[in-house]
Amino acid sequence: MDKERILLVEDEKDMVYAVTLQLEASGYEVITVCDGQEGLEKARKESPDLIILDLMLPKMDGYKVCGLLKADRRYNKIPIIMFTARAQESDIKMGKEVGADAYITKPFDPQLLLEKIRELLKKE
Repeated sequence: MDKERILLVEDEKDMVYAVTLQLEASGYEVITVCDGQEGLEKARKESPDLIILDLMLPKMDGYKVCGLLKADRRYNKIPIIMFTARAQESDIKMGKEVGADAYITKPFDPQLLLEKIRELLKKE
């Protein structure tokens, strides 16, 4: 069976490293990009099984990327986890409004992230 592919859109190198290590150790294939524009293009090109999306990104923020993907019927079934240090109620509400399937705040619990990924990938 092919590994499930996760697109990680994150601009902090240490975070990319930590999350990639965690996901690969759990048997996922990880594709990483470091800005919103590239994240959108890579999502459209690769059609990953799930996207982990930071909010504060260069070129295009996570809300915009999520909204554009969720508005496109070719990609709106891909689960998106908003992954951010912004934990205000208004940020979480905005994430839901643009179609995010989950919202995980940093610093994050690796186990919680993995459980949420498994939960979202089972919905298929």
